[in-house]
Parts: sequence; C-alpha cells; structure tokens
Amino acid sequence: MSDFAPPEGFTRAEFSSGFLDHGGPYFLQPREGEPQLVGLRIEPHHINYKDGAHGGVISTFADVALSHAVYDAERPRLAPSTITLQVNYLTAAKLGDWLEARVRIDRMGGRTAYTSGEIVRGEETVATMNGVFAIRRS
Repeated sequence: MSDFAPPEGFTRAEFSSGFLDHGGPYFLQPREGEPQLVGLRIEPHHINYKDGAHGGVISTFADVALSHAVYDAERPRLAPSTITLQVNYLTAAKLGDWLEARVRIDRMGGRTAYTSGEIVRGEETVATMNGVFAIRRS
C-alpha cells in the first residue's frame, strides 16, 4: 500500500477527465442521509514553494466537494455550475496529510443551491468554505 493511499472506506472518485485529473486524485465515502465525504491526500504535485499545499489546491478541493454534494443531491443528478466560492484558509496542509471535506447543503432552490462546510485534517479545521451554485435539472 502506498503512503498516499486513502483511509479505509474511501473509494477513488471517477470524475470526468480533464482538469480534475490534475488536482486529485479525489476519494468519496458515502454517508447515510448526508452528503458524501470527499477526501484528498496531499501529494508532491500539490505542494508549493513553502512546503505546504498550494492555496489553489485547497480552493479547487472546496469547489469539487461543494459542487459534488449538489450534483449528488437528487436523482436524476443535477448539473451544478459555480456562481460564487469563498474559502477561508486557517492553517497549511502538508505533504502526506489526509484532508476531508465535510459539506452541508444549506438551501436548495429551483435554480440555485447554497452550500457550506469545512476542510479538516483529523479534527483540525484547515479551511472553511461556502459556495453558491446554479443548478440545471433534466
């Protein structure tokens, strides 16, 4: 097993190819009655010149986690597009850290979804986040 393997219960997310392939890999863990946990192991390609995870990695992780919660909230699945994203950086993530995004859907409207959450390392909050997403239903 690699030092960068996810914890037990997480499976690799099969997001569409492209940009997300460069920022991950991302991992998912289902939760009963709540949005799935989204996980990310900080690997060498995530690190900045200060030996911490680049802020862009954390903000992309926030966008991935919040938008995935909206996408997965209904069947058929929704097509969310980010309107606004706010990330508050509280501490640095380091090489090898396992991060989890804990997301809440605060309100789901007809065309807009409001979300919030935290990115944590164990019990320590690395960042807080909120986002607003335009949604399209089939």
